Amino acid sequence: MRQFDFAPLYRSTIGFDRFAQLLDTVSGLEADAGYPPYNIERLGENEYRITMAVAGFTEDEFKIEVKESSLSVSGEKKPDEEERSFLHRGIAARSFERRFQLADYVEVKGADFKNGLLHIDLARNLPERMKPRSIAIGSGTHQSKQIEANT
Repeated sequence: MRQFDFAPLYRSTIGFDRFAQLLDTVSGLEADAGYPPYNIERLGENEYRITMAVAGFTEDEFKIEVKESSLSVSGEKKPDEEERSFLHRGIAARSFERRFQLADYVEVKGADFKNGLLHIDLARNLPERMKPRSIAIGSGTHQSKQIEANT
């Protein structure tokens, strides 16, 4: 895969540093990009859910952190206490870390682990000033004030 140098973009833009950082993140190769598999669902206009298939893990082996606009989910598999002899081992028992970039105003509402699936609920909470609003049109009696200047 090609590697792109975004350094000129950093030098010639103001206020788009987060966009350039996102491009750097997307262009990098993730190790084990397919593990664990996950879905991202849209549950409503401002509600989302990330579901990760993490068979073999227990609740206390997960760590979920939000830092700025990045959600990090990691699983640290504890070693088995008993010695086992497998003829075939198809269930992954390795540790993982997966990161998700969150859009502005997206917050993590909670997490739930059930039947080998880790669900992380997200919601976008726009501030009132960012929501669409209607502006009433005045009655046409616009009065202007005159300001007198002292010279």
